[in-house]
Amino acid sequence: MKGRRALITGITGQDGSYLAELLLSKGYEVHGLVRRVALQDPGHRLERIAHIQDKLQLHSASLESFPSIYQAFQKVQPDECYHLAAQSFVSYSFEDEFSTINTNINGTHYVLAALKAVCPKCRFYFAGSSEMFGKVAEVPQSETTRFHPRSAYGISKVAGFDLTRNYREAYGIHASAGILFNHESPRRGFEFVTRKITFGVASILAGKAKELRLGNLEAKRDWGHARDYVEAMWLMLQQDEPDDYVVATGETHSVHEFADMAFDLAGLKADDYIVIDPQLYRPAEVQLLIGNPAKAKAVLNWSSRTSFTELVYEMLESDCRALGVDLSQRRRKAAVSV
Repeated sequence: MKGRRALITGITGQDGSYLAELLLSKGYEVHGLVRRVALQDPGHRLERIAHIQDKLQLHSASLESFPSIYQAFQKVQPDECYHLAAQSFVSYSFEDEFSTINTNINGTHYVLAALKAVCPKCRFYFAGSSEMFGKVAEVPQSETTRFHPRSAYGISKVAGFDLTRNYREAYGIHASAGILFNHESPRRGFEFVTRKITFGVASILAGKAKELRLGNLEAKRDWGHARDYVEAMWLMLQQDEPDDYVVATGETHSVHEFADMAFDLAGLKADDYIVIDPQLYRPAEVQLLIGNPAKAKAVLNWSSRTSFTELVYEMLESDCRALGVDLSQRRRKAAVSV
């Protein structure tokens, strides 16, 4: 594996940072595309990769600019490309549908077109999403389940998925898509409900908050750890034939369960602190997402390793530590063990 060169779009995000770590551990030369503003403000925008930044080669490019992407491919000449960059927060996609659609669809098209023109032997990974299923046609969802997206984000991901398949079938590109169900970590953005919960609980323990405002507690998701999921991305590009895979745990938990777990681990009762805020509901809600990872297990020999409890605890412990709270003391009072 020594000497292989990978290019990651979205390297500064949760998934990009874990993937960069994984590839470095395997001896890759790792390159990342970042916005120019990130290079100008590294302390904030490059925070997730600060600990490995000296081992990475970063290039300024924008998903909205085909010339910048083309130039990056010419310079890097990657063996593998992982396209993770996107406007990925679903609630924002309702507020700014035009930007979400334009950035996500055109960005994917630009990356594929540049790859085809400059290095057609480069293997390509597209980050699909369980949000593509939306109003689900069956439970659990697999690679053959019909898509019915319920947000601009989900729609843009379906389009990217179709573009990836088209480049595979029409041009012979080794292009694979991972239909990743919700995957979290201490590096998750604060706008996502899981991080909002763990940081909220940590803030209550630190005396910085008295309540946690949430929207739809009954929405159910298949939650895994991003660190496990990036391994599935890498495995897809090691296969002789490109294909599409659902990456999931096969378990589902509600937002209420996630919150209950976090409060339990902190030795608190969720109902004493949660306030339902109708303004936090989505215009079109996706109620139940649960993936069937059987194909990934059979072909890639991949399965999720981090349990739901372990995931919640790791996120909560990280947020507590950041706020100066020792969660281990609280755990002695908690009814749940990790």
